[in-house]
Amino acid sequence: MLSIDSQIKEMLQLAEREGLEVVAMKRESHSAKETGQRPVFNEIVEEIRASKYDGILTWAPDRISRNAGDLGKIVDLMDAGKLKEIRTFSQRFSDNPNEKFLLMILGSQAKLENDNRGINVKRGLRTRVEMGLWPGMAPVGYLNQKHMDKKCQVIIDPERERIVRQMFEKMAYEKWSGRKIYHWLRFDLNFKTVGNHHMALGNLYRMLQNPFYYGTFEYPRGSGNWYQGKHEPIIDKALFDKVQEQLKRDNIQRSSHEFAFTKLMTCGLCGSGISAEEKYKQLKDGTTAKYIYYGCGRSKDRHCKNEYLREEDLVDQLVKLMDRIDLNQLGIQQKFEEELKRFNKFQRGVLGLAGGKATHQDIDLKTYAKYILREGTNEEKRELMGCFRSSINVSAKVITLE
Repeated sequence: MLSIDSQIKEMLQLAEREGLEVVAMKRESHSAKETGQRPVFNEIVEEIRASKYDGILTWAPDRISRNAGDLGKIVDLMDAGKLKEIRTFSQRFSDNPNEKFLLMILGSQAKLENDNRGINVKRGLRTRVEMGLWPGMAPVGYLNQKHMDKKCQVIIDPERERIVRQMFEKMAYEKWSGRKIYHWLRFDLNFKTVGNHHMALGNLYRMLQNPFYYGTFEYPRGSGNWYQGKHEPIIDKALFDKVQEQLKRDNIQRSSHEFAFTKLMTCGLCGSGISAEEKYKQLKDGTTAKYIYYGCGRSKDRHCKNEYLREEDLVDQLVKLMDRIDLNQLGIQQKFEEELKRFNKFQRGVLGLAGGKATHQDIDLKTYAKYILREGTNEEKRELMGCFRSSINVSAKVITLE
């Protein structure tokens, strides 16, 4: 197949030989398979409709279209008299029934070739996975084999295989969290993938849930079709199962400890999100007190020195700043009116009070917001914070607005 530059050279020589005036050159390397998805082709159609030019020089008919939709647009332009002629390296197509019919046949033939190629590729992929060969890019810890006689196989990555095994072991046996493993990889080891990128936290979790590492894989994903791979496993299934148990415990723990203000504020020193943790203290009377502290999540700077802030102090500062916070009034009012409806139903149904129905005019919305900050549930506080237009920063135990 000729390159685009070679095609342009050949067509310019053809134009010179036949005295054709070239008014514009358009390049496009986008696939011609999908209808309406090529910006340069769409631009050409609009410019022909605007009578900027009335002919097309192209290497072959399949350069114009490999789908019925785009081919139909070209033929419509010919029918309307806007497109006088299409010239290829060896053929000519004008507003003539026989030539248009031939153009449509050649375009349809190109579509047929595309469709058959797609079927052949899928058949090849099915054959590959049935042989136990992974059909895509090798996961972290493996490399795609480059030798032609073993082209479809993946091999162990000697630089990363040991670290990948340690990731599974640290979660299974040392009970490390995904975020702790992430910090270990990025800041202690400066671990990078084959593409020279740090692993994202989400990719790390997906990797720890990938059965490929103990020798099996599903293809396509979610299909329920499982295959035994020919590649060498990095871990065994027992270790993989232990990691899945730990991941489930982490998910349960995270869902049962949904704090009120996490992910809604930013560290004023490094820009990381604010996270929270619980602390318990044994009191002299034998009871236990629980305290919640908010501090930098250290996703951007593991060594950030921002101090922790008690939830009670955080709420007090937010209440004092409430009059300066830019609120989504409509969102707050909707929540307040829902609360009023519930309160009025309580008065009528439980207390038996028929009169004195409260309305939203009886109270200021910011007063209601302060009440939620002090007395609301964690869910109500999070919904309220979602109505803040101001950005909240935490630095040196002080809340500031942006």
